[in-house]
Amino acid sequence: MAHSGINVLFEGTNFLRLMGGLWTAIWIAGLSLILGLALGTILGMFRTMKSRIIRFILRLYLEFFRIVPTVVLLFLVYYILPRQFNVNWPATWMAVLAFTLWVAAEFSDIVRGALESVPEHQRESGLALGLNQWQLFRYVLLPQALRLELPATINLATRVIKTTSLLLMISIMDVINVGQQIIEANNQTYPTGVFWVYGLIFILYFIIDYPLSKWAKHLTAKQQY
Repeated sequence: MAHSGINVLFEGTNFLRLMGGLWTAIWIAGLSLILGLALGTILGMFRTMKSRIIRFILRLYLEFFRIVPTVVLLFLVYYILPRQFNVNWPATWMAVLAFTLWVAAEFSDIVRGALESVPEHQRESGLALGLNQWQLFRYVLLPQALRLELPATINLATRVIKTTSLLLMISIMDVINVGQQIIEANNQTYPTGVFWVYGLIFILYFIIDYPLSKWAKHLTAKQQY
């Protein structure tokens, strides 16, 4: 068992490096979600306005991020943005920017749908109390929309976490990139190491995403009843 493939995980600092790569993916996903949800809430509110021009522009924004693959978006932000606009940020912050814009686009549609699902009499009651448009959003519509949009928001979070596997494409040392380096460095000593490294990565992503997925399904079922 001296060269059992599982030993590659504990050779030197390999395990700690994998955990460090996982943390990089998590904080990029977490920060992107926080910023994206905040921006998406504002955009979603604007998408319920009466202005056709605003709704059209925001619809184009949404469709752009739905049509363009995430890996292409990462390339655009990482390679084109610095050259055209002289933005010299680290790769991790470029990834946060790309994911934030994507999350904001997707979440704006979730917010729009949730706001439009709030019963019309709730809106009318708020207006009858003398609330202006922003007070209506703050005190009446958004609190009720939050409950409606929560399952879709959790599903979006799981998608973002899984999509961090693309970070290696812009040379970020995430868990996938670190795992690939470990496999290449130990390929001769541990020929079956690739199975154990990627197996561990699969388990780590599963531990993070599966509870979120189950929570979203539970909330969806609860809303249906």
